[in-house]
Amino acid sequence: MASADTTWKLSAFAPKPVVQAALLAHDLIDDWDYELVIAGREVAEDRPDDWELEGWYPRKPGKAQKAALAGLFEGRAPKITVEELPAADWVTLSQQGVEPIRAGRFHVHTPDFPADPDAIDFVIPASQAFGTGQHKTTAGCLEMLGAMRASGMVARNIADIGTGTGLLGFAALALWPRALCTLTDIDPVCVPVVEENAATNGIAMGPRSGETVMVVADGMDDPLIRIRGPYDLLIANILAGPLVELAPDFAKAVIPGGNLLLAGLLAGEQEAAVRRAMGRAGFRMAARLQRGDWAILWLRRRRTR
Repeated sequence: MASADTTWKLSAFAPKPVVQAALLAHDLIDDWDYELVIAGREVAEDRPDDWELEGWYPRKPGKAQKAALAGLFEGRAPKITVEELPAADWVTLSQQGVEPIRAGRFHVHTPDFPADPDAIDFVIPASQAFGTGQHKTTAGCLEMLGAMRASGMVARNIADIGTGTGLLGFAALALWPRALCTLTDIDPVCVPVVEENAATNGIAMGPRSGETVMVVADGMDDPLIRIRGPYDLLIANILAGPLVELAPDFAKAVIPGGNLLLAGLLAGEQEAAVRRAMGRAGFRMAARLQRGDWAILWLRRRRTR
Protein backbone atom coordinates (compact mmCIF):
# COMPACT_ATOMS: atom_id res chain seq x y z
CA MET A 1 0.00 0.00 0.00
CA ALA A 2 1.40 3.39 -0.99
CA SER A 3 2.12 5.92 1.76
CA ALA A 4 0.59 9.38 1.84
CA ASP A 5 3.95 10.81 0.80
CA THR A 6 4.19 8.76 -2.38
CA THR A 7 4.29 10.43 -5.78
CA TRP A 8 3.40 8.61 -8.98
CA LYS A 9 4.92 9.30 -12.37
CA LEU A 10 3.38 8.68 -15.80
CA SER A 11 5.69 8.61 -18.82
CA ALA A 12 5.19 8.57 -22.57
CA PHE A 13 8.12 8.55 -25.01
CA ALA A 14 7.80 10.00 -28.50
CA PRO A 15 9.68 12.14 -31.03
CA LYS A 16 10.18 15.79 -30.09
CA PRO A 17 7.47 17.25 -32.41
CA VAL A 18 4.91 14.78 -31.08
CA VAL A 19 5.57 15.67 -27.43
CA GLN A 20 5.60 19.40 -28.22
CA ALA A 21 2.24 19.02 -29.98
CA ALA A 22 0.91 17.26 -26.87
CA LEU A 23 2.09 20.16 -24.69
CA LEU A 24 0.29 22.58 -27.02
CA ALA A 25 -2.88 20.49 -26.75
CA HIS A 26 -2.61 20.60 -22.96
CA ASP A 27 -2.52 24.41 -23.03
CA LEU A 28 -5.91 24.48 -24.76
CA ILE A 29 -7.73 22.36 -22.14
CA ASP A 30 -9.68 24.48 -19.66
CA ASP A 31 -10.79 21.71 -17.27
CA TRP A 32 -7.47 19.89 -16.86
CA ASP A 33 -6.99 18.16 -13.50
CA TYR A 34 -4.56 20.54 -11.74
CA GLU A 35 -3.22 17.65 -9.62
CA LEU A 36 -1.83 16.02 -12.77
CA VAL A 37 1.25 18.12 -13.50
CA ILE A 38 2.94 17.56 -16.86
CA ALA A 39 6.16 18.60 -18.56
CA GLY A 40 8.18 17.62 -21.60
CA ARG A 41 11.91 17.15 -21.91
CA GLU A 42 14.56 15.57 -24.09
CA VAL A 43 15.62 12.11 -22.97
CA ALA A 44 19.33 12.94 -23.12
CA GLU A 45 21.58 15.67 -24.45
CA ASP A 46 22.96 13.34 -27.11
CA ARG A 47 19.40 12.42 -28.20
CA PRO A 48 17.76 15.83 -28.76
CA ASP A 49 14.99 14.44 -30.98
CA ASP A 50 13.81 11.84 -28.42
CA TRP A 51 11.48 13.35 -25.84
CA GLU A 52 9.50 12.21 -22.82
CA LEU A 53 6.13 13.57 -21.74
CA GLU A 54 6.09 13.29 -17.94
CA GLY A 55 3.15 13.51 -15.59
CA TRP A 56 3.16 13.55 -11.77
CA TYR A 57 0.18 12.63 -9.61
CA PRO A 58 -0.16 12.51 -5.80
CA ARG A 59 -2.08 9.21 -5.87
CA LYS A 60 -1.94 6.04 -7.94
CA PRO A 61 -3.18 7.12 -11.38
CA GLY A 62 -6.33 5.47 -12.65
CA LYS A 63 -7.90 5.14 -16.06
CA ALA A 64 -8.92 8.82 -16.06
CA GLN A 65 -5.36 10.08 -15.61
CA LYS A 66 -3.94 7.70 -18.21
CA ALA A 67 -6.70 8.66 -20.63
CA ALA A 68 -6.04 12.36 -20.04
CA LEU A 69 -2.37 11.94 -20.88
CA ALA A 70 -3.11 9.73 -23.89
CA GLY A 71 -5.71 12.21 -25.12
CA LEU A 72 -3.04 14.85 -25.63
CA PHE A 73 -1.62 12.89 -28.56
CA GLU A 74 -3.13 12.97 -32.04
CA GLY A 75 -3.86 9.54 -33.45
CA ARG A 76 -2.48 6.56 -31.60
CA ALA A 77 -0.88 7.56 -28.28
CA PRO A 78 2.49 6.11 -27.29
CA LYS A 79 2.63 3.56 -24.49
CA ILE A 80 2.10 5.17 -21.08
CA THR A 81 4.05 3.69 -18.19
CA VAL A 82 3.32 4.31 -14.51
CA GLU A 83 5.79 4.06 -11.66
CA GLU A 84 5.64 4.73 -7.95
CA LEU A 85 8.19 7.19 -6.55
CA PRO A 86 8.46 6.95 -2.74
CA ALA A 87 9.13 10.35 -1.19
CA ALA A 88 12.60 9.49 0.12
CA ASP A 89 13.72 8.08 -3.21
CA TRP A 90 12.20 11.02 -5.11
CA VAL A 91 14.14 13.57 -3.08
CA THR A 92 17.33 11.55 -3.53
CA LEU A 93 16.79 11.37 -7.28
CA SER A 94 16.05 15.09 -7.44
CA GLN A 95 19.40 15.84 -5.83
CA GLN A 96 21.37 13.79 -8.34
CA GLY A 97 23.07 15.82 -11.05
CA VAL A 98 21.74 19.12 -9.71
CA GLU A 99 24.93 21.08 -10.09
CA PRO A 100 25.09 24.80 -9.31
CA ILE A 101 24.23 27.00 -12.25
CA ARG A 102 25.47 30.41 -13.28
CA ALA A 103 22.84 32.44 -15.15
CA GLY A 104 24.14 35.89 -15.94
CA ARG A 105 24.90 37.62 -12.64
CA PHE A 106 23.23 34.87 -10.60
CA HIS A 107 24.52 31.68 -9.00
CA VAL A 108 21.86 29.21 -7.85
CA HIS A 109 22.74 26.09 -5.90
CA THR A 110 21.41 23.56 -3.41
CA PRO A 111 22.51 23.63 0.24
CA ASP A 112 25.11 20.96 -0.60
CA PHE A 113 27.24 23.43 -2.57
CA PRO A 114 29.13 26.57 -1.49
CA ALA A 115 28.16 30.10 -2.42
CA ASP A 116 29.90 32.01 -5.21
CA PRO A 117 31.24 35.27 -3.74
CA ASP A 118 31.50 36.83 -7.21
CA ALA A 119 27.79 36.38 -8.01
CA ILE A 120 24.35 37.16 -6.63
CA ASP A 121 23.92 33.91 -4.76
CA PHE A 122 20.73 31.97 -3.98
CA VAL A 123 20.20 28.67 -2.17
CA ILE A 124 17.17 26.69 -3.40
CA PRO A 125 16.65 23.03 -2.34
CA ALA A 126 16.71 20.68 -5.32
CA SER A 127 13.51 18.94 -4.25
CA GLN A 128 11.73 22.15 -5.31
CA ALA A 129 12.49 21.13 -8.89
CA PHE A 130 10.79 23.80 -10.99
CA GLY A 131 12.30 27.07 -9.89
CA THR A 132 15.73 25.92 -8.75
CA GLY A 133 17.28 27.57 -11.79
CA GLN A 134 17.91 24.20 -13.44
CA HIS A 135 14.99 24.53 -15.83
CA LYS A 136 15.99 26.51 -18.93
CA THR A 137 13.08 28.93 -18.56
CA THR A 138 14.05 29.88 -15.00
CA ALA A 139 17.73 30.25 -15.87
CA GLY A 140 16.78 32.26 -18.96
CA CYS A 141 14.65 34.62 -16.87
CA LEU A 142 17.59 35.18 -14.52
CA GLU A 143 19.77 36.07 -17.51
CA MET A 144 17.13 38.44 -18.87
CA LEU A 145 16.68 40.16 -15.52
CA GLY A 146 20.41 40.86 -15.48
CA ALA A 147 20.20 42.24 -19.02
CA MET A 148 17.30 44.50 -18.01
CA ARG A 149 19.31 45.90 -15.11
CA ALA A 150 22.39 46.37 -17.30
CA SER A 151 20.30 48.35 -19.82
CA GLY A 152 19.53 50.94 -17.14
CA MET A 153 15.96 49.84 -16.57
CA VAL A 154 14.61 50.83 -13.14
CA ALA A 155 11.99 48.77 -11.29
CA ARG A 156 10.20 50.28 -8.30
CA ASN A 157 7.22 47.91 -8.09
CA ILE A 158 7.67 44.23 -9.04
CA ALA A 159 5.24 41.31 -9.32
CA ASP A 160 6.16 37.66 -9.96
CA ILE A 161 3.07 35.74 -11.11
CA GLY A 162 3.29 31.97 -10.56
CA THR A 163 6.37 32.37 -8.42
CA GLY A 164 6.80 28.74 -7.30
CA THR A 165 9.93 28.88 -5.12
CA GLY A 166 10.11 32.69 -5.12
CA LEU A 167 13.46 32.66 -6.95
CA LEU A 168 12.67 35.09 -9.76
CA GLY A 169 11.06 37.60 -7.40
CA PHE A 170 14.05 37.34 -5.07
CA ALA A 171 16.40 37.87 -8.01
CA ALA A 172 14.52 40.98 -9.16
CA LEU A 173 14.60 42.35 -5.63
CA ALA A 174 18.35 41.74 -5.47
CA LEU A 175 18.78 43.86 -8.61
CA TRP A 176 16.39 46.59 -7.46
CA PRO A 177 16.66 46.39 -3.65
CA ARG A 178 14.44 49.42 -2.93
CA ALA A 179 11.47 48.07 -4.89
CA LEU A 180 8.17 46.76 -3.61
CA CYS A 181 7.76 43.06 -4.50
CA THR A 182 4.62 40.92 -4.75
CA LEU A 183 4.85 37.15 -5.27
CA THR A 184 1.82 35.12 -6.30
CA ASP A 185 0.98 31.49 -6.99
CA ILE A 186 -2.21 29.52 -7.48
CA ASP A 187 -0.95 26.71 -5.20
CA PRO A 188 -1.12 27.35 -1.42
CA VAL A 189 1.72 24.83 -0.97
CA CYS A 190 4.05 27.53 -2.33
CA VAL A 191 3.51 29.81 0.69
CA PRO A 192 5.69 27.89 3.20
CA VAL A 193 8.19 27.13 0.41
CA VAL A 194 8.58 30.83 -0.39
CA GLU A 195 8.76 31.78 3.28
CA GLU A 196 11.46 29.18 3.94
CA ASN A 197 13.47 30.23 0.89
CA ALA A 198 13.13 33.90 1.81
CA ALA A 199 14.52 33.21 5.29
CA THR A 200 17.36 31.11 3.88
CA ASN A 201 18.36 33.83 1.42
CA GLY A 202 17.91 36.83 3.69
CA ILE A 203 14.82 38.19 1.91
CA ALA A 204 12.51 40.15 4.21
CA MET A 205 8.79 39.33 4.05
CA GLY A 206 6.62 42.39 4.44
CA PRO A 207 4.75 45.20 2.64
CA ARG A 208 7.48 47.84 2.61
CA SER A 209 10.13 48.85 0.11
CA GLY A 210 12.80 46.15 -0.14
CA GLU A 211 10.42 43.47 1.17
CA THR A 212 8.15 40.94 -0.49
CA VAL A 213 4.53 39.88 0.03
CA MET A 214 3.19 36.43 -0.89
CA VAL A 215 -0.36 36.07 -2.29
CA VAL A 216 -2.28 32.91 -3.23
CA ALA A 217 -4.24 33.78 -6.37
CA ASP A 218 -5.45 32.42 -9.68
CA GLY A 219 -3.62 34.60 -12.18
CA MET A 220 -4.24 38.27 -11.36
CA ASP A 221 -7.54 37.60 -9.57
CA ASP A 222 -6.88 38.99 -6.10
CA PRO A 223 -7.65 42.42 -4.60
CA LEU A 224 -4.21 42.71 -3.00
CA ILE A 225 -2.53 42.27 -6.40
CA ARG A 226 -4.64 45.12 -7.76
CA ILE A 227 -4.10 47.34 -4.72
CA ARG A 228 -0.32 46.92 -4.81
CA GLY A 229 -0.20 47.74 -8.54
CA PRO A 230 0.32 49.07 -11.06
CA TYR A 231 3.71 47.47 -11.67
CA ASP A 232 6.69 48.59 -13.71
CA LEU A 233 8.06 45.03 -13.84
CA LEU A 234 5.80 41.99 -14.04
CA ILE A 235 7.32 38.50 -14.34
CA ALA A 236 5.33 35.43 -15.42
CA ASN A 237 7.16 32.14 -15.96
CA ILE A 238 4.11 29.92 -16.31
CA LEU A 239 2.60 28.28 -19.45
CA ALA A 240 1.69 29.58 -22.88
CA GLY A 241 -2.08 29.04 -22.52
CA PRO A 242 -2.44 31.05 -19.30
CA LEU A 243 -0.13 33.76 -20.69
CA VAL A 244 -2.46 34.26 -23.67
CA GLU A 245 -5.50 34.42 -21.38
CA LEU A 246 -3.82 36.84 -18.97
CA ALA A 247 -2.63 39.32 -21.62
CA PRO A 248 -5.48 41.83 -21.02
CA ASP A 249 -4.99 41.59 -17.23
CA PHE A 250 -1.26 42.19 -17.63
CA ALA A 251 -2.01 45.31 -19.68
CA LYS A 252 -4.17 46.66 -16.84
CA ALA A 253 -1.53 45.82 -14.23
CA VAL A 254 1.59 47.22 -15.97
CA ILE A 255 2.18 50.98 -16.23
CA PRO A 256 2.64 52.57 -19.69
CA GLY A 257 6.29 52.06 -20.54
CA GLY A 258 6.48 49.25 -17.97
CA ASN A 259 8.15 45.90 -18.48
CA LEU A 260 6.87 42.34 -18.86
CA LEU A 261 9.11 39.27 -18.61
CA LEU A 262 7.49 36.09 -19.92
CA ALA A 263 8.68 32.48 -20.03
CA GLY A 264 7.33 28.93 -19.94
CA LEU A 265 6.60 28.90 -23.68
CA LEU A 266 8.17 26.83 -26.41
CA ALA A 267 9.74 28.65 -29.35
CA GLY A 268 7.51 28.26 -32.39
CA GLU A 269 3.73 28.06 -32.21
CA GLN A 270 3.46 28.78 -28.49
CA GLU A 271 5.72 31.82 -28.75
CA ALA A 272 3.83 33.13 -31.77
CA ALA A 273 0.49 32.81 -29.96
CA VAL A 274 1.81 34.61 -26.87
CA ARG A 275 3.37 37.40 -28.93
CA ARG A 276 0.12 37.95 -30.82
CA ALA A 277 -1.88 38.13 -27.60
CA MET A 278 0.59 40.54 -26.00
CA GLY A 279 0.64 42.71 -29.12
CA ARG A 280 -3.15 43.01 -29.03
CA ALA A 281 -2.90 43.97 -25.36
CA GLY A 282 -0.51 46.83 -26.14
CA PHE A 283 2.93 45.31 -25.53
CA ARG A 284 5.90 45.46 -27.91
CA MET A 285 9.02 43.32 -27.98
CA ALA A 286 12.15 44.66 -26.31
CA ALA A 287 14.41 41.57 -26.32
CA ARG A 288 14.31 37.80 -26.65
CA LEU A 289 16.42 34.87 -25.48
CA GLN A 290 16.13 31.23 -26.47
CA ARG A 291 17.48 28.51 -24.23
CA GLY A 292 17.03 25.08 -25.73
CA ASP A 293 13.48 24.93 -27.06
CA TRP A 294 12.24 27.64 -24.70
CA ALA A 295 11.73 31.32 -25.48
CA ILE A 296 12.16 34.10 -22.90
CA LEU A 297 10.52 37.40 -23.86
CA TRP A 298 11.04 40.94 -22.57
CA LEU A 299 8.18 43.21 -23.64
CA ARG A 300 7.28 46.82 -22.86
CA ARG A 301 3.81 48.26 -22.64
CA ARG A 302 3.29 50.99 -25.20
CA ARG A 303 2.99 54.49 -23.79
CA THR A 304 -0.38 56.15 -24.27
CA ARG A 305 -0.45 59.31 -26.36
